Formats: sequence, C-alpha cells, structure tokens
Amino acid sequence: MIPEIRQAYNQAFSVSRYQEMLEAIERELPGLPDFRIAETPIFVPAALRDKLISAGESIIDVLTAPNFKALTEQAVPPRQRVPNENEHTSFLAIDFAVCRNAQGELEPQLIELQGFPSLYAFQDYLPRVFREHFPVPDSVSHVFQPGGSAAYIEHLRELIVADENPEQVILLELFPEKQKTRLDFELTRRAIGIEVVCLTKVRKQGRHLFYEKDGRQVPIKRIYNRLIFDELDQHPDLKTEFQLTDDVDVTWVGHPNWFFRISKYTMPLLHSPFVPESHYLHTLTTYPADLENYVLKPLFSFAGSGVRLHITAADLDAITDKHNYLLQRKVQYEPVVQSTDGLVKCEIRMLYGWPEHAPRPLLLTNLGRLSRGEMIGVDFNKNKDWVGGTVCLFE
Repeated sequence: MIPEIRQAYNQAFSVSRYQEMLEAIERELPGLPDFRIAETPIFVPAALRDKLISAGESIIDVLTAPNFKALTEQAVPPRQRVPNENEHTSFLAIDFAVCRNAQGELEPQLIELQGFPSLYAFQDYLPRVFREHFPVPDSVSHVFQPGGSAAYIEHLRELIVADENPEQVILLELFPEKQKTRLDFELTRRAIGIEVVCLTKVRKQGRHLFYEKDGRQVPIKRIYNRLIFDELDQHPDLKTEFQLTDDVDVTWVGHPNWFFRISKYTMPLLHSPFVPESHYLHTLTTYPADLENYVLKPLFSFAGSGVRLHITAADLDAITDKHNYLLQRKVQYEPVVQSTDGLVKCEIRMLYGWPEHAPRPLLLTNLGRLSRGEMIGVDFNKNKDWVGGTVCLFE
C-alpha cells in the first residue's frame, strides 16, 4: 500500500531470510510461537491511517455515550456476570477489513470489536524482528503515541500494574502453557514483570485471592484477564477454588463483563460509513431480499467460530435461539498487499488502552492479519504462504 516501501521489502525478501526470522523468534522464545507469523508487515499509507483513526473515533463516540451500559445490559449472560464491574472497558480492539469504495479509494469496514485484550506485548516485539531481518524505514511505525516502544510499554505498565507491586498483579488464563497466544504471555511477563497464572492455581481465602511463588502465598491485587467463558465451558468438570463470578477483593484489568458488552452485540448500535449494516436476528420481521450479501454470526463466538457465509431464509428460520445471532452485510475485502506472487487481503485491528479515569480510550498499537482464503481465520488459509498474523507499520 506504500509502493516504494513494498517494492524494497519484496526485492529483499527470500524464503530463507523469512525462515531465519522465524528461527530467531524460536531462539528468543523457545517453544512458544504457535500460530503462523506472516512473511511481511502491512505498510499503511497516511490516507488509510487517517480513515482508520476516524472510524475508530466514531465507534468510541457510541461506547462513551451515557446510555451505552443500559443499551448493552442484556449482553451479559446472567450466569456469567462478574461482580464489581467498572465504568468502562480497559481494552478495546476494533477489527477492520481493508476495502475499496465506489471512488476507488481504500477504506476500512468494521468486521467486529472486542472489549478484551489482544496481543499487546507481541505487537511491540514483532516490528523489531521484522526490522532486524528486512529493510523497513524509520518513516513507518506500529505505535500511535509519542516515545516509541519504551513509552508504549510504559502505557501498558500503567494500565495493567498501575500503582501496585507487579508481584501482586497476574495475567490470568486457563492452562496458559497450552494457549496459542502463550508467547504474548511470556513477552508480557518480561516487559512489565507480572506472573502468568492458571485459574486452577489461584487460591481463595474469604474475599482474598493468592497464588504461589517460590513457596510463598502472594496476594493478588489486580488481574490482567485473558480468560474467556467460552474456554471454561469446554471444561465443565473443572474444579477450582476461585470462580470468575465470585465476589472478591480484586481489581479487574479487563473486567470480564466488557467481553460481552463490547462485542458483535454492539454492532447494530453503530452507524457510520465504515460500519456495515447489522441486525440482531430476532428483531427482523422480514429478511433482506439479497441474503447472499449477508453473513450470519453468533453474537458471542470467539476467533470466528460459527460464522456462516452462505445462508438462506430457511437456514435462518431453523434457528431456535435467534437472539444469539447477528445478521451483517458482507464486506468485500480488497486484495492490497503485494506478495511475491499476487495480491493478498488484509484485516487491521486497532488496539486501544483505556485508563480508569480517562474520558476516552487511547489508541496504542495494532495487529494485522493476511489472508488468501474466503475468511481471515486459520481454517481458511491452511497450506498457504503470505498469510497469518503480522503488524501494520503506519506512515
């Protein structure tokens, strides 16, 4: 998308050089990379950058409205409602497809959004690795605030650790050593000094939580939450001292309720040139005549599971729990990233942090994904190259 940078990068690219980059990551984070890292960053020109920022701000206007909590009260399932919810999410991820409008210009179109953390530490690590192995000019950057990577890590530290002793702040997951995102957990630990703790290892005494470190019971004051209920539902017989829905003396950094409030559930509340038409399925008295141009999405699925690209009226009529589904107009991804053998589609996730007393989220960094398949997800890109997770470097 920035032709001169792309041309220089592709001229320098070779499969052996890319393998050397992956081997360097493996040496630095042995056994941790468990998802496909794409062959290239995405180089984003200023015009598209400004549209992405503007699109994000228009969405944030809705999230910061006084009635947003009331509008999303039904989003949180009663059996999964966690006490002590704060006033707003701590993290915000907004996913946009890169498309082309009627005027032939590149523009973002919203795919989905999440009030949940993403790979914040890895997205600061990956640009350095690309720069070490390929020609990447200083005129592009992955961060949006002044001060580069050092300032970015400080933003994360202030958001996650705040004024607490880092030893009393944990990153919470279920079986973190098995998660595909475990390299981000380790990079987070190295960057801000917090421990990664499995839910099964959290101890509870009254309203207080602890974890064991070096034979000591360490009090837990803040939880950087990376655990979703979908994961817990896959282990119905799991026995733990602490359940997420317990009322305990802890501060959530990324309160679990915001995973539901800011999700596909939010999309019908958004109205912008950068947001495709979306409907709660149960509110429709008639279906759009051009259903072939719509996609059906479970409201609370994760990582693209359950999405149906090709639907009929009969398919929709057969759904008994329509209140759990979203019908959204399809967006047309524009292949814009020049690989060594053709153009590739991309998706850009804008990543924000929202300090407790700040009026609005702060745009911090981003995540990129490349795809040659019908969808962005892993299942649609098996055995393909120039696909997978990456980072955007903005003009």
